Amino acid sequence: MTHIVRFADENGTVRTGVTDAAGTVRAFAGVPRIADLLRLPLAELRALVEGPTQAVAGPVLLLPPMDGLMELWAAGVTYERSRDARVEESSEQSVYERVYDAERPELFFKSQPWRVVTDGEPIAVRDDSELNVPEPELGLVLNRLGETVGYVVVDDVSSRSIEGDNPLYLPQAKIYAGATAVSAGIVPAWEVADAAALKIGMRIRRDGGVAFEGTTTTAAFHRPLQDLVDHLWHCQPFPEGAVLSTGTGIVPGLDVTLTEGDTVAITIDGVGTLTNPVRSGQAGLDWLVAALDDPGARRAHRVAPPSPGGTGA
Repeated sequence: MTHIVRFADENGTVRTGVTDAAGTVRAFAGVPRIADLLRLPLAELRALVEGPTQAVAGPVLLLPPMDGLMELWAAGVTYERSRDARVEESSEQSVYERVYDAERPELFFKSQPWRVVTDGEPIAVRDDSELNVPEPELGLVLNRLGETVGYVVVDDVSSRSIEGDNPLYLPQAKIYAGATAVSAGIVPAWEVADAAALKIGMRIRRDGGVAFEGTTTTAAFHRPLQDLVDHLWHCQPFPEGAVLSTGTGIVPGLDVTLTEGDTVAITIDGVGTLTNPVRSGQAGLDWLVAALDDPGARRAHRVAPPSPGGTGA
């Protein structure tokens, strides 16, 4: 399986390219950013991915596949389980019941590229929240024209207690250091036969055991994926593309919350695996600022180097 990747080579130069199942990394010539790739129409991107590339000598450091003016947005209440969970936790239950059946979906901004972590890097939970959960989601990689050009695994880490107190607290429940993880490899759209029929699994490991595990499928999705894209693209441009996380169908009960030392593993068949250790509070993610200028700063914070296919420790 081919993956489109963003990486730092042994000299620290950030480049883009492709990998195969064996983990071989091959670079695109003259295309340093994922954002540059997302300026291309789908047909031109496919020609580039399937065309000549240059083998990369030496070790590489895989980076989150987001940069430039890209944005990560997310959808909410797109599965019945998500609706039920939001109703269960919230003081304003009817808000979630209505949006589930409404023509207009719930869409919200989630992250700038520099705040995104990838495989093996820590996610975090807010230290002012009593109930925090990972949310495993299929991410659509969209070019500037709103075409779906690929897929990634996304963990939309969330504070259930903060959002549950008041839906207007949604940005605080969703946007903070360590709240967004994306798999390192983008699977090209033409290599996924049916994005509406993908199995999703998640497991939370704790103290050598399993604290929670669950599965769902994108076949349970309540809306057509293109409907979300059309609403996101309406009335605003994305000149260097975006990632749209499509909502979760796996939500633990109210007796499950992430804690320091947990590990979250998410797998989407045909797309990849995303694995992240859990930290508590902002301090565990302060290194993201240094990584803006020095991608190599990420090495010290990874449980293990990710494979090009998006599998962490």
